[in-house]
Amino acid sequence: MDVKNFKNADRIAFGRGSFKGLSSIITQKRLLNNNFFLFIVDQYFADKDLFYRIPAEKGDVVKLINVDPHEPTTAQVDNIRDEILGSIGLPSGIVGIGGGSIMDITKAASLMFTNPGSSTRYQGLNLIKHPGIYHVGVPTISGTGAEVSMTAVLTGPEKKLGLKCDSTVFNQVILDPELTASVPPDKWFYTGMDTYIHCIESENGYLNNAYSHAYAEQALQLCRDVFLNQHAGKTPGNDDKLMVASMMGGLSLTYSEVGICHALSYGLSKILHEKHCYANCLVFQHLEDYYPEGVREMKQMLARHQINLPQGLSKQWTEDTITAMAKVAYALSHMWNHAVGPDWKKKITIEKIKELYKRL
Repeated sequence: MDVKNFKNADRIAFGRGSFKGLSSIITQKRLLNNNFFLFIVDQYFADKDLFYRIPAEKGDVVKLINVDPHEPTTAQVDNIRDEILGSIGLPSGIVGIGGGSIMDITKAASLMFTNPGSSTRYQGLNLIKHPGIYHVGVPTISGTGAEVSMTAVLTGPEKKLGLKCDSTVFNQVILDPELTASVPPDKWFYTGMDTYIHCIESENGYLNNAYSHAYAEQALQLCRDVFLNQHAGKTPGNDDKLMVASMMGGLSLTYSEVGICHALSYGLSKILHEKHCYANCLVFQHLEDYYPEGVREMKQMLARHQINLPQGLSKQWTEDTITAMAKVAYALSHMWNHAVGPDWKKKITIEKIKELYKRL
């Protein structure tokens, strides 16, 4: 019997102000390797208060990364590894501060510091040969679940696919809802919907189980509190709830799987460079025949928060573009297997996927 025996983050600190504890958390790790820490930080914070609160010491490296407009790439991760190893050496550890893209870059870089060659070699399940260096995730936006997932999703020359193994999971996560205060309302909504969609897809598929269901059920209730209840909206209390929902959604999909929406969104990200969470929203609104209750409820959330998603996008795409996206989506067999079943190839073809894209 093939047993799922996934690893969770070693330690998780949650609470407003918990970022202040980062310095003491990493102090004991500073004697490892070449005695310096690498901080990977979203460039958005370059002139913000958070940047000046980073506990960098003499010899540490703080690297600002622009995550707009593209998703993380294998070349980006390889370049970070080569630059740091070539100039300074092997870090004691690496800390990622930012959204889902920064989380994925940090997780992937931690692995590439100890595994030779390009990260393209390791896109897939359990291809990593050596554990990465100590790595810490500090999310500043809630929804992607990247802070607790065992996958670091990268776009390479040939495919968009994650480096997925036990070693990908962060050694330490700091969940401080105060760090999400400056997230713009539209991005707050789109990333929150990523959590919601994670749970809907986790629940509605062949790999759903009591364990994944428990996380999804609670995360969905938190999402409803945040986006639909009497006090819906971006408030401190709801920021707390959404950060916990993001974590639980990430754990739910780890023990189950995502489905059709994510497969299609990967095509949008790989070929058209759409940001992941936004791409999910674009796709999910058109999947009523697969996730009827989820789509109905999401449309209520869209209306409640006055979010208008564009329609008729596929009219702007060439047949070649749609085919290219369909090929990306079709290759994600693990998602189709969960959503449609082990015989998914009898039900899902490139042409069928092209029809789904033409709904957009």
